[in-house]
Amino acid sequence: MIKFVGSIAIASATIAAVVVGVSAPAMAADSSVLETNKKISLPSGRGTMTYIDDGDMFQVCDTRADGYGVTGQLRDDASGWPTLIEVTDGGDAGCDKKGYNVGNGISEDYIMWLWWDGGGDPVLSDWFNE
Repeated sequence: MIKFVGSIAIASATIAAVVVGVSAPAMAADSSVLETNKKISLPSGRGTMTYIDDGDMFQVCDTRADGYGVTGQLRDDASGWPTLIEVTDGGDAGCDKKGYNVGNGISEDYIMWLWWDGGGDPVLSDWFNE
């Protein structure tokens, strides 16, 4: 009886190791895909700006029908943070998008700015590049 219980324990441990080994790489691959996109949100659920790495698209969404839209900008760290693109959304269905080829050089860093057109301070992303 003791040999039978010991065999069951060894078999259970082997199955658990195989299941963990098979599922771990899939979870790591999923999280690495999610880390390439960047998203910032305005307070009170007013809007979002998302950088979609696959295709270098910037999407701005007005998420509250309050009579004001939202505006997002992409800026870089060269010469005083010039605006590279601006995307606005509001007053229509869906979100608005614009593409910009984000570089991956060591000296190139980008930041997203998003604000509610009804006033207030902008929300800024962390600095990033490709």
